[in-house]
Amino acid sequence: MNQRDTDGWRPMTTADLPAVQMISDAVHGAYTEPKGILAERLTLYPEGCQTLERGGVVVGYIITHPWHRDTPPKLGQPLGAIPEESDTYYLHDIALLPAGRGGGSGRAATDFTVMQARAGGFADITLIAVNGADSFWASQGFAYVEGGDAVTYGEGTYLMRRIVSD
Repeated sequence: MNQRDTDGWRPMTTADLPAVQMISDAVHGAYTEPKGILAERLTLYPEGCQTLERGGVVVGYIITHPWHRDTPPKLGQPLGAIPEESDTYYLHDIALLPAGRGGGSGRAATDFTVMQARAGGFADITLIAVNGADSFWASQGFAYVEGGDAVTYGEGTYLMRRIVSD
């Protein structure tokens, strides 16, 4: 098998977690999750976790899961469980190293999230945009939620939502 055959998005495994944590630290700076939080997300909802591989190296990841529309998870806090009464599909995190950017990687991650939301029967996807990523998310169909509670993430963060249509 050619190395190029393994390039692309694939399900995340526990073996990916050291690379995922390194990518989070490199990309998110002050908004990186403490060690263990990303592992908890993978354990709680593995079907919502993917890694991006290029040349046999993990260069990006996405973590998504069902959650509460009006109370996004707090930064750095464990979830404990995925709520049975979840009413939105939450895009917890996407991070791409420079080697993972381009070629439609961000759009593919968004498409994955939309597919997961539809499969789960959710009407929308919610996220908190940090580090100036709100313009990217707006280009992917997300809108700002007026009065949205992104305050736990600090100034310059935005609660955003995208309606999932059939």
